[in-house]
Amino acid sequence: MAEAILRNIAGDLFEVFSAGSKPKGEIHPLALQAIQELGISTEGHTSDHLDKYLDQGITTVITVCGNADQACPTFPGQVNRYHWGFEDPPHAQREGESEIDAFRRIRDEIKLVFEAYAFGYREAISKNA
Repeated sequence: MAEAILRNIAGDLFEVFSAGSKPKGEIHPLALQAIQELGISTEGHTSDHLDKYLDQGITTVITVCGNADQACPTFPGQVNRYHWGFEDPPHAQREGESEIDAFRRIRDEIKLVFEAYAFGYREAISKNA
């Protein structure tokens, strides 16, 4: 969900990739549903291992789940790192909450944080222009 949201919000600013330290090989159907409800395309999204991107010249790494910041390897070069630890949606269901509602709640939290990040990034660019 994080990739789709960030790509939608800030895809004009930078290229967005998503990968995990233990990818499942497929995207959870409820994650796809939650993103599509926002009118964001999920076409072309995959479940990749982060090793795929180690030699891609990555300059910023954003980790979003639990201990992902500790599990993420060091990327070569000057890399900015951010960690926003959101609950893992398949395991975030609260009492009285449906599974899809847990995905929607986490989706909305991610969206809020990424909107703020993109806004700050745009502000920094405009001040340096």
